[in-house]
Amino acid sequence: MADSVNTDPVPAGTSPAPIGTLHRIAKAFTYRDFRMLWAGAFTSTIGTWMQKVAQSWLVLKLTGSAFFLGLDDFLAQLPILLFTLIGGVIADRHDRRRLLIASQYVQMAAAFVLAALVFFDVVRIWHILALSFVTGLAQAFGGPAYQSLIPSLVPKADLPNAIALNSIQFNLARVIGPLIAAVVLATWGTAACFGLNGLSFTVVIVALMSLHVAHTPPATRTSLMEEMRGGLHYVKRQRMLVTLTVLAFISTFLALPLLTFLPIFAQNIFHREAGQYAVMLAFSGAGAVIGALVVAWLGKFRHMGLTLLSVQLIFGLLIVAFAWSRALWLSHLLLFFSGAALITVFSLTASLVQLIAPDHLRGRVVSIYMVAFRGGMPLGSLAGGYVASLTSAPLVLGVNGVLLSLVAIYFLINRHGLREV
Repeated sequence: MADSVNTDPVPAGTSPAPIGTLHRIAKAFTYRDFRMLWAGAFTSTIGTWMQKVAQSWLVLKLTGSAFFLGLDDFLAQLPILLFTLIGGVIADRHDRRRLLIASQYVQMAAAFVLAALVFFDVVRIWHILALSFVTGLAQAFGGPAYQSLIPSLVPKADLPNAIALNSIQFNLARVIGPLIAAVVLATWGTAACFGLNGLSFTVVIVALMSLHVAHTPPATRTSLMEEMRGGLHYVKRQRMLVTLTVLAFISTFLALPLLTFLPIFAQNIFHREAGQYAVMLAFSGAGAVIGALVVAWLGKFRHMGLTLLSVQLIFGLLIVAFAWSRALWLSHLLLFFSGAALITVFSLTASLVQLIAPDHLRGRVVSIYMVAFRGGMPLGSLAGGYVASLTSAPLVLGVNGVLLSLVAIYFLINRHGLREV
């Protein structure tokens, strides 16, 4: 690994040099393996967001239904509810790098199959739903391996910075991917977006193959079910992990329909085409990048829990404001700030979980957290899509925003230990 940068405190009464601030934000980049993984993941995530835009628009064009948008998200995330706990045990028992490579191959194949179906004009809605499930299945096993691999690449003190930088790559890709998708959609169509996403997986596969991380098998090994129960019992005994896990589920359940319903707002509220959907995603992604930069700069700090809850309270209010905005410029602004709030909440939650989890249980602890975090997405999208089909997407988002703020107020008022962390 590369040497870490100098972090000597700045003398009182002086301002830190700009280069010092830059080093503080990019601290995890001083480690070679983290740089390689970050670059590979960034390229692949750009492709993923290109597919997300093209796929959501394709679903809307094929069905014209908010329910099917929610159902597609639900099926993509359902395997995470079903198999991530098993994936966490496997991540603790086997080589996490090889598990990730296998996951990338499956997702690459699914993208190429969808590209072929669209190219030959034989695609049906059930094809899209089935391939979303296959992709989610790969992520159910690759996700715990990826999340538990990151702490192996940097020292524990730099872990919050690494998690924030990982959020930056995801959300910077959320800016770049949709904008590229808008151009590709207008020039070559949806099949090209899916094909380019398939090609992007080759970059992360090469990056994973280049890592110098050695797999250390566990000293003792019991049955898969016993190891799974061991992880569940550990989390159950840790009050803070229980609180963070519950909060992660509630947050994603209520917040993620904001992104799921963006095609509805672009088409039905503002009467625009796919390009407007891409622009909306880009504004949300740009805000998320700024939020992640702030979290990366802060690193590990006092009152992380209090900050998390305060930002979530504001986030809920931003969702309410977006739901009822009918001015396009204001909606863009609200998406920018809600993106910053969203990634701040999620980054701080993930950082606290990773800091608490011991290394020998990390895969299992992270998998339990991921079941809650990722599980809230499909359930929220499915429930929100169904209710929106009966009422309206703005009404669903408005109610969700209010509930999200009320949850934050509850944890701020009641002593669950989170606000004191």
